Amino acid sequence: MTERHSGYLVTLNHDVREDDAKEIITALKMVKCVATVTPVVSDPHSWIIEDRVKRALEEKILEIFHPREK
Repeated sequence: MTERHSGYLVTLNHDVREDDAKEIITALKMVKCVATVTPVVSDPHSWIIEDRVKRALEEKILEIFHPREK
């Protein structure tokens, strides 16, 4: 027996202004079986998380080129 999907979370590669997002929302609504499209508003928590992920990635890349002596 296969599992049933009730929805999907689509993540944009960058924040989009509300007035520029109309085409994206319209396109998502045109996808088969889509009932609703509800935007997720960016907030300081998402900025903090994004910054922490970027910093962690930067540290890992830096470690590749300049390994710490142990």
